[in-house]
Amino acid sequence: MLQWSTMKTKHVLALFLALMAALVAFALCFRETFLALLDRPELRGHARFVHIAATTLFFANAALGMVWEARSLASGRKETILHTYDTVAWLDARFSSPLIVLSLVSGLMLAVASGDLWHIGWLSNAFVLFLLSGVIWVASDIPTQGKVRRLTAAARESDDEALPAELFHILKLRLWIGLAGVLPLVAVLVLMVYRPDIRAVAAWFR
Repeated sequence: MLQWSTMKTKHVLALFLALMAALVAFALCFRETFLALLDRPELRGHARFVHIAATTLFFANAALGMVWEARSLASGRKETILHTYDTVAWLDARFSSPLIVLSLVSGLMLAVASGDLWHIGWLSNAFVLFLLSGVIWVASDIPTQGKVRRLTAAARESDDEALPAELFHILKLRLWIGLAGVLPLVAVLVLMVYRPDIRAVAAWFR
């Protein structure tokens, strides 16, 4: 039953990753059509609400998930650590992933209404930081998930009350990766709230 739940979590996560990849591909191949779909003045109020709610919930879930993981690792209790990892993985697939999609789509709708994203200082920098957080997650966190699943499955079947050293090390590493991915999001929230007059990303290449 647990293995089936883990597989479903993996498939849900893969589905949302594929959806985000499809959005990026569509935007690159059909730029004008994509922008036209986003330029909907009658939906801007709804987009603003969705964006604020989705980004706040996503950031809160990421930050609290890290605290929960850190506390479970500090306890050293095998069952606590395994249960925490399962729950965080479940939340990532079914809660964080759709929130990322909602944040991205609603944010782009608001950006289109504001003008050229790459020429607005705070907005372009916030978007780059958002992408950086995603790159850190995809490049560092996702590749370790398969190994973690295999090690956790072996740990559950073992009568040893201690967590395997390799698994403990990987989970601790993932915690630091999570922190590296959350820090850019802190900067994004600061830029969203204060909207400082800073150099736009487009100006970097002049």
